[in-house]
Amino acid sequence: MKHVKAGVLGWPVDHSRSPALHGYWLKTYGIDGSYLRLPVPPESLGQALGELHEKGFAGVNLTVPHKETAVSFLHGVTAEARQIGAVNTIFISADGKLLGTNTDGYGFISSLTTSAPAWRPDAGPVVVLGAGGASRAVCFALINAGVREVRLINRTVARAEALTMAFGPRVIPLPWEKIRDALNDATLLVNTTTLGMQSQPPLDIDLSPLPPSAVVNDIVYVPLETPLLAAARRRGNTVVDGIGMLLYQAQPGFAGWFGIRPEVTPALRAHVLAA
Repeated sequence: MKHVKAGVLGWPVDHSRSPALHGYWLKTYGIDGSYLRLPVPPESLGQALGELHEKGFAGVNLTVPHKETAVSFLHGVTAEARQIGAVNTIFISADGKLLGTNTDGYGFISSLTTSAPAWRPDAGPVVVLGAGGASRAVCFALINAGVREVRLINRTVARAEALTMAFGPRVIPLPWEKIRDALNDATLLVNTTTLGMQSQPPLDIDLSPLPPSAVVNDIVYVPLETPLLAAARRRGNTVVDGIGMLLYQAQPGFAGWFGIRPEVTPALRAHVLAA
């Protein structure tokens, strides 16, 4: 069996933990393959994607800033990627066709249901902070899972309204000032903003209206325990950190490129966190 290549395209890409993640699986399953960092500036994206097949790649991941712009260079995209408006995983067929999909929603919901198995999609309203690309993937996953009401809080309400246009009336756009009311009977709070991330401003919200039974999920994973998660843990909420989403979103890509469905384990989590 020939050596199989995959990688991650981004600009910059030095910070990506995907090589540590996929490299761990390659070693664990004894696969003759490699997963490479591929720094590609925005103006070279089309050319770089066009050369992947002849360079022997089975596929790639995409990270910032390529997830949205890559769509126009692909031969096809899945329904998920089209609805989310971004691609994070590309599969390359034997004849060189590039098919894009988005596994971020899968990664989010898998991490949430594994870390907080008592949470139920039909239990009540969900509050999502932020209306960027990550928020689109999270809203897609929540609605597909059966959540009936997603209260989408964003400083710019027009951006939140765009997600209502994309996902329908179950997404309710609200201004940041309405956060206390939104939290009042929520079963889940998800932060999809960069607030609270290392070197970013803090996420300053009062959790007192949030029921103690609610789950709090922060998709930020640097630091692993954000101030939001620390505050939620102190008041007794179940918390879900951001590393699980990263690990689970990688499963479908690895399976498609290397032919084995890999497991997310505590050892993998520790390895990626140490990378």
